[in-house]
Parts: sequence; C-alpha cells; structure tokens
Amino acid sequence: MKKYTHFLFAAVVVVAMPLLMQSGSLASEVLIFALAAMGCNLLLGFTGLLSFGQGIFFGLGSYTVALLLTRWPVPMPLALLLATVMGALGAAVVGWVAIRQRGTYFVMLTLAFAQMFYFIAYTATGLTGGDNGLMDIPRPNVSILGFDLWTLASPWQFYGFVSLIFLVVFWLLLKVSRSTFGRTLLAVRDNEERAAAIGYNLRLLKLQAFVISGAVTGLAGALHAMMTGLAPLSNAEYHTSEMILVMTVIGGTGNLFASLLGSAFYLLLADWLSQLWPRWLLLLGIALMAVSLWMQRGLWGLGETVWNRLQGHRKQSAGTVVAPSAAAVPAKGEQA
Repeated sequence: MKKYTHFLFAAVVVVAMPLLMQSGSLASEVLIFALAAMGCNLLLGFTGLLSFGQGIFFGLGSYTVALLLTRWPVPMPLALLLATVMGALGAAVVGWVAIRQRGTYFVMLTLAFAQMFYFIAYTATGLTGGDNGLMDIPRPNVSILGFDLWTLASPWQFYGFVSLIFLVVFWLLLKVSRSTFGRTLLAVRDNEERAAAIGYNLRLLKLQAFVISGAVTGLAGALHAMMTGLAPLSNAEYHTSEMILVMTVIGGTGNLFASLLGSAFYLLLADWLSQLWPRWLLLLGIALMAVSLWMQRGLWGLGETVWNRLQGHRKQSAGTVVAPSAAAVPAKGEQA
C-alpha cells in the first residue's frame, strides 16, 4: 500500500480540483505543467542534470500537434502520440551533445540549444508562424470509426481528458523511478565517479533520461496547445524552460508528486496575485525568494518536516510515564 501513496495523493488532487476551482482551463494548465515539471524532475531530481532546454521539447510538442491538426488532419490521439515522439527526438539530439560535458558547461549547452531553437522558430514563419505562432488549433473529440467517445468542447470536459493522461503518465513515471533504471539514475546523481567505476554507461543512462523527459514534456506542450487553441512562440522561449524549472524546484526535487505541488503553487499563486496588482511578478518574485531561502527541499520537504515533528511529539506524549508517588511505594519490610 505504501508504494501507491504518491499515486493516491495525485488522484485525490485531480478529483479535488474541480470541486475547489472555478476555471477548468486553469485546472487543466496545472496538470499540463505538472507533466512538464515531472519530466524536468526526472533530469534534475533523479539524474542531477540541470537543463534549461525543457522549452525546446515543450515547443516541439506544441508545434507538432498544431501542424498535424490544422494542416494535415490526423486523428487527435495519433497527433498527441507524434508530438510525444517529436519531444523525445528533440531531447535525444540535445542530450546526445549536452551530456558530453558536466556542470556549468552542460548548463551552457542546454541554454545555447534553447536560444538556437527559439531563433529557428522565430525565423521559420512558414512552419511555425513566427512571432504570431500557429492559431485556430482545433480540439477534436475522442472518436472511433466516427463515433464520439469523449467530447472535449468545454474546459471541464477537456480537464477530464487531461487528468486521465496525467494519471497514466504519473503511474508510468513512478514505475520508471522505482525500477532498476531509476535507482541507477539516483546512483549517478549521488556519486557519478563511483557509478562509472562500477561499470555503468553514464552517457547512455543520461541520454535515456533525456529522451523520457523530452517525451513527457512534448506531450505537455501538445496538450497546452490544444487547451489554448494556439501554439505561440512563447512556448519555445527561455522563459518557458525557466518556469518549468522553477516549478520543479518549488515542489521539491526527487519526488514526482512534488512536481504537481510546484505547478499548482506557481500557477495558482500567479493567478491570485495578478488580480491584486498589475505588477504581480514582483510579488511572485518575493514569494519565490522566500521559498529558496527557507524551503530548500521545496513544498514536499516542508510537508515532510512538519509531519515528522508531529509524529515526534505524538511518540513523546505516548512514551511519557507518570512516576508513582513516594506514599504509594511500600517501604522495605512492609506488606504491600
């Protein structure tokens, strides 16, 4: 039962959001960026790779599903699958080059790829729409042989579709993280030299992590384009990579459910602050600074700390024994 706890937590959040939120689009956006944050977490939290190239895979997913649904009409599930594949292929290219370096040089390579992809997307107006992006992306229903199985017209209907995909991907990533492959990634993160000395192929492991991360992030980008009806240039910007990375760190690295917490915290706080003050980004920046200074393990780490302290207090209370009074203890030689 314990190994299913995080999945149950995620399912509870998915069920609770329609009961607590008024906007179906915002709820869908939380799950979509949670997918992207989980992909980033697989690199940062499990492999120790700080990548600023996640916007590449997010943008590839957006552009792929937009082109397939507007110019070459294909079944929507197939379009999502191909967008996922494009994200994986883009990650394979970026990862194959970037993993040849470590530390600062690795980060610089991913940043350089992100800037290069943005420039290509900006100039290839015939394919990406340039600064205007690709517009009027349809949201076709899920159908088989002409019979509609799932209508996606309203925001909450689309949320149900996104939530199903999210839970399936969450389950699969849990399986990956708890497999031998996932444990090996943790070994690479904790001590890369020792993992290499044992005989692990570090480049292959890192490349595989990149491909999985790119596939999940590409799927998130495709769902985001379907939700908004637009594949904008901003999806390929450096800011998108930064936002995904911030969500990952806020929630907590090395924990997939924490990615959902980070996405919800960032997007819901941004939505609330934007209604208070036009310059809400300043307030958001202060909030993020507070998280960085006093919650280095993210929201999940904070929750674990609070829970452990409560458990400690309960154990201390249960273990306290009241000492008997002197009058109640019979003197030596007296009969009890």
